[in-house]
Amino acid sequence: MLINMNKFLFYGTILCASIFYQNIFGQYLPKNTSPEDLKKAEQWVDQTYQSLNDEEKLGQLFIVALYSNKGNAHVQQVRDLVNQEKIGGIILMQDNAKKEIAWVNEFQKSSKIPLLVGMDAEWGLYQRISSAHKFPWAITLGAIQNNHLIYEMAAQIAEDAKKMGVNWNFAPVVDVNTNPNNPIIGNRSFGSDVNNVIQKGLAYTQGLQDHQVLAAIKHFPGHGDTDKDSHLDLPVVSHPLSRLNKIELAPFKALVDKGVGGIMVAHLYVPALESQKGIPASISHSIVTDLLKNQLGYKGLIITDALNMGAIAKTYQPGELDAKAFAAGEDIMLFSQGVKEGKRLILQQIQEGKIPKSRLEESVKKILLTKYLLGLTHFKELDASNIDNEINNHKHALLSEKLYANALTLLKNKEHNLPLKKEEKVYYLPLEEAPYDTFYQELSQKTQLEIIQAKDLSNITPDSKIIIGLHKDNSTAYKPYKISATSKNILKEASKNHRVILALFGSPYALKDIDLHTITSVVVAYENNTFSQKATAKALAGETKIHGRLPVLVNENLAAGDGKNLN
Repeated sequence: MLINMNKFLFYGTILCASIFYQNIFGQYLPKNTSPEDLKKAEQWVDQTYQSLNDEEKLGQLFIVALYSNKGNAHVQQVRDLVNQEKIGGIILMQDNAKKEIAWVNEFQKSSKIPLLVGMDAEWGLYQRISSAHKFPWAITLGAIQNNHLIYEMAAQIAEDAKKMGVNWNFAPVVDVNTNPNNPIIGNRSFGSDVNNVIQKGLAYTQGLQDHQVLAAIKHFPGHGDTDKDSHLDLPVVSHPLSRLNKIELAPFKALVDKGVGGIMVAHLYVPALESQKGIPASISHSIVTDLLKNQLGYKGLIITDALNMGAIAKTYQPGELDAKAFAAGEDIMLFSQGVKEGKRLILQQIQEGKIPKSRLEESVKKILLTKYLLGLTHFKELDASNIDNEINNHKHALLSEKLYANALTLLKNKEHNLPLKKEEKVYYLPLEEAPYDTFYQELSQKTQLEIIQAKDLSNITPDSKIIIGLHKDNSTAYKPYKISATSKNILKEASKNHRVILALFGSPYALKDIDLHTITSVVVAYENNTFSQKATAKALAGETKIHGRLPVLVNENLAAGDGKNLN
């Protein structure tokens, strides 16, 4: 009987803690969290909240940007916001890891409440820190069939982030990219298949959060079918509600109760969700509170997209914008340009009864709970002495090559053209604007390879095997996908008389207006870098398998899910 009573008390404690956690606070919960841990968290949150004055409570709502390449005056401005305005966090931007670690150490020590330290690190810290390792873009990950590899990558990103004091990665993107002309999402999306986006987004999120770095799925309610860059102007998503539920909103609805620590709200105008013309989602009460919080039941941290973006910043004043976002239901204003004025306007609205004071308590307690559960109350000074090697080393390289190898997608392979045989003569013609040396050097060791130029095609024996590499620039995720008319003509002429193996080192969207009918084999490598080139050379030579699948709908002949195995 005593044993049964103990069980009753134990499970009763769990139930109470669960009610506290699920119905009041955020969704992030570390692995192996005990009822006692949750009880301590509740006590810390309540005691800390009661110890804060209104200015300090309001400060928790703001995250500002910290650059290491903007000079001492900029750093002093951020220092003042940390020490005087008591802000809740910073987002690390470009570009020096050692400097940023020094400031994180300083600011965490001086802050009464631990800071959330965020970073956009969708493809690793390289997105902001040039000395870090670059992992594949999401479109590349979308082709991988083993989702545990996405988990593995996210776990490594989390480990790298923690070495810099970053505890919140504003990733992954779970926008369903259905528009090949999307100027801002494109390569950053896992693709155009909803279920694939959901599964990849969940794996990425769990990889981060299982290793004590918060995730933030973005960009709610869905940025995948836009033709404007929200950094510059306000995109409009004009689909009816039926379509939004099926495509744009679907990943968020699927992941909303999976423990995702944060959701980032986009600067988009969505008429089906917001009746007032021109109101962006990020300041829409209908979208943030009515839809995300009430209908979908999301309890985690809700954060704006950067408030300095042209889609919204040129219409609203700093401070005014922050207050509107908070009134809409956001918990955190990211990249705030007007902390002091924003605090004043939010407090004014509360005092005038336009926003209930309970809203401030709700947001601040969610923020405090997340900080506690991330372990931020036990900050240890960071060591920057070997940081560049710690965030970019042989372990990172091996993982990247494995990811690119698993993403490789074979769309055509007539007459068993691949894999190549070591003794056969193969020609290689590199086209487009980016480097190709690694691919050439690797493949030269595996087959009888001769590099040629386009003018040499007329001198080659008919029915020869020719690898044509389309090497697209890989310096940014926002580069255009298009292949030049010159390259298309060369490809067309070469395929008339030869067995052409087309190797695309770039986005599969580049194939949308290329006629593939006369091309014998087509392989998509998604990106052009050392690791994708190594992986492709090994696969063409038959050393590794190809089993990736196209993550996006390219045209009527190339659908998401297309691909062949090469064993």
